[in-house]
Amino acid sequence: MANGNPRLKSVNLVRRTSDLRYTAEAMMNPSQSGVELAEEYLSTQSDRVSAWLERLVPAETVEPPVLHRAMRYSLLASGKRLRPALCIAAGEAFGAQESELLPVACALEMIHTYSLIHDDLPSMDDDDFRRGRPTCHKTFGEATAILAGDALMTLAFRILAIEGVSDGREANRLRIIAGISAAAGTPGGMVAGQVLDLEGEKTPVDAGGLDRLHAAKTGALLTVSVVAGALCGDADAGVVERLKRFGAGLGLAFQIADDILDLTGTPEELGKTPGKDVASGKCTYPSLYGIDGSIDRARATIGEALEVIEPLGPRVDRLRQLACFVIDRRK
Repeated sequence: MANGNPRLKSVNLVRRTSDLRYTAEAMMNPSQSGVELAEEYLSTQSDRVSAWLERLVPAETVEPPVLHRAMRYSLLASGKRLRPALCIAAGEAFGAQESELLPVACALEMIHTYSLIHDDLPSMDDDDFRRGRPTCHKTFGEATAILAGDALMTLAFRILAIEGVSDGREANRLRIIAGISAAAGTPGGMVAGQVLDLEGEKTPVDAGGLDRLHAAKTGALLTVSVVAGALCGDADAGVVERLKRFGAGLGLAFQIADDILDLTGTPEELGKTPGKDVASGKCTYPSLYGIDGSIDRARATIGEALEVIEPLGPRVDRLRQLACFVIDRRK
């Protein structure tokens, strides 16, 4: 990779740049960028989601206790909570009620956490650390970790089916369930993307193949997080289509930034072991485009995503802030 020492490169892709328009809220407070506002928002929503998760997940004392300890260990660990935050931001932009919106946001976080538990297993990415502490299988053993992931995924769909479904909005919730199950599964969803990722360790992947891989593995769940939130509100078909395109762009930019951080981040910043992708021989955006080329691609992708939601006006400013955060984060 011909870009010098990658650890000397900055991944601050959008802060103080003129090509991305920040929100009116940030303009009223010049000391804060859209990214800083996003970080505050993520912190607030993380606390909100964690409080709901505490109530929705079985207590550690419920039989079988080891299973519930493992579920809670991974689910309630510190994390960005980006997917539920995207869901909440989109939902609140279109008038969703908390009682309907938060169960969907929590289900998305459960599905994401299940995927992390399984992704860390020795038969998959074989990681020892996640969210700043030993992975689930290192703490509870492989068998319990697999079952904890299974339990989180199935609990997520139970919550989607029964929690916060308002009278007269059952059909809407079915649309949300169908969308989330497609994004989490196959074809074109997270599980399909994980298979493509494993195959990519043995077979060369070109630029188009890498985009398809990550559109499934990473982008699908991020996209449906935005769409599901909007469907909890009053978003019409045209708005939903715009949000799908926005989510797809955000998902791609997120993965490009993730690949850069795998080279430039520290274990303390990332909460996991950096350099794993290169060590396993995976194709990444920096391996195809270099660090600078990857930064350019991420910025262009986020710019296009923001253009798509420009007609939606200030109501989606939180989504704009989160989009800027995606490519200007350190973990």
